[in-house]
Parts: sequence; C-alpha cells; structure tokens
Amino acid sequence: MPSKTTSKTTDKTTGAIRVGIGGWTFEPWRGTFYPKDLTQKRELEYAGQKLTAIEINGTYYGSQKPESFARWRAETPEGFVFSVKGPRFATNRGKLAEAGSSIERFFASGVTELKEKLGPINWQLLPTKKFDPDDFEAFLKLLPGQAGGLPIRHVVEVRHDSFRVPEFVALLRKYGIATVLTDKAEFPEIPDVTADFVYLRLQRAQEKVATGYP
Repeated sequence: MPSKTTSKTTDKTTGAIRVGIGGWTFEPWRGTFYPKDLTQKRELEYAGQKLTAIEINGTYYGSQKPESFARWRAETPEGFVFSVKGPRFATNRGKLAEAGSSIERFFASGVTELKEKLGPINWQLLPTKKFDPDDFEAFLKLLPGQAGGLPIRHVVEVRHDSFRVPEFVALLRKYGIATVLTDKAEFPEIPDVTADFVYLRLQRAQEKVATGYP
C-alpha cells in the first residue's frame, strides 16, 4: 500500500492541513477506493475529489512532460496541491554540491505548469547518504526560491542516522527548508520545525489491519 503524505501550511493567523497519498495509480485500489466502473484516465480526477494533496513520485525516476503537469493541474479541483519528488539524478550522488545541473534541468522540465497547485519539492536522499555539513549546505544553496514566477518550497527526506544532529537542523532553519517526519522505524525521526510548513510521511500501512493502519 502506498504511503500517506500529510503537509501542513501555516501563516501568522491561519493554518491548513492537507492529507494525500504518494501517487494515484494502484491496481489494488480499483474496485476498492476507485469505483469499479471508473476508467483509469479519471483516477486522478476522482482522487482529487477525496483528497487535498498528492505527491508525484514519477519525477524521481525521470522527467515528465510539461503537458502532463498541465493536465494534472486541470484534472484536480481548485485548492488542490501536488508535492513533487525531486529527481534521483540530483540526490543519488556522492557529492550533493555537484547537483546543480540536475536541479536546473528539473525546474526547466515543465514542473511549473502545475502553477498555483505546485507544493513542496521533496528531495529524498539515499539511506546510505551520511551527513556532511559542508556538502549538504552547498546542496541547499542550489535549491531555488522561485521558478517560473512561482515561489518554491523545499523539503529534505534523510534516511541516515548521521543527520540526527543539531547542525543539520540549524542548516535547514538557515535556509527555511523543511524535513520529512516519518513514522518508519528504520529512518531517523527528526521532529524539529524548520520551515513555515510541516511534511509528514506515514508509512506503516498494513493490509491485514482493517483500517489499513495500526
């Protein structure tokens, strides 16, 4: 079962909680979550009526077309938000400081066609990636604050215990970048608030549990 993603956006007076999923095309969901007579082409439209956010995972594996981003925007209701997984070509490398060209290509690929529905960009690091403060800060400096006339928010998903240090949290606060808070035991739990939003990833779903979650 896919993970559930929750993000919370806040300002000085109000806040909003969004609940969503990672992706939306899942065979086991057809006839359960999705009605039996619903065509696959309308699954995003249907999910958009039941949820308030979805994380696009395909961008992690390869570039998507601008027309795809524009279509996804059109198929979801007003106020809906997509978080987007950053490309692995930027994060799965020995030196994060060398990810500049990959990051530039990602933002030139058409992701801003989501327009007002573009939410946080999730940069997921490998479980083997250890915290190197100089290299990590160099990576954060590469992340743009805006693209295509849109403000861009970033969240970093770390999976190695070496990130569980005050220096990591301080760098995130310095650049206004959030960290993914997960309930998965094998990944570090870092609950510090470092940006103007919080990004939660709930990953302990179980098919044998009636409600799907323990």
